[in-house]
Amino acid sequence: MFKDYIENSNFEDTGFSYTLSLISGKYKMIILYCLMEFKVVRYNELKRYIKSISHKTLSSSLKELEKDNLIIRKEYPQIPPKVEYSLSDRGKSLMEILDQLCIWGENNKDKA
Repeated sequence: MFKDYIENSNFEDTGFSYTLSLISGKYKMIILYCLMEFKVVRYNELKRYIKSISHKTLSSSLKELEKDNLIIRKEYPQIPPKVEYSLSDRGKSLMEILDQLCIWGENNKDKA
């Protein structure tokens, strides 16, 4: 019975798979966490916060998060250009999950 269930199941059809597809990658959860902590953040502030990220990776991660409606990009028409990023309502709905990951990490980091 269990074997039939697994053979007829498809991981890619699960909500877990969908959620992972939105936050997969080395830096997306870090970007979301930063926006949760600091609310509105400019590109260079994100770059300074995530010291090891390249400009290309940061830019592509931000574009993907914006495309998935997890963040809002607000551009101001001025010189030099000013762009700010913040969480969308959809992105904010993910924060409870990320917060639980943080709590689990704090509770278990010394037990490894």
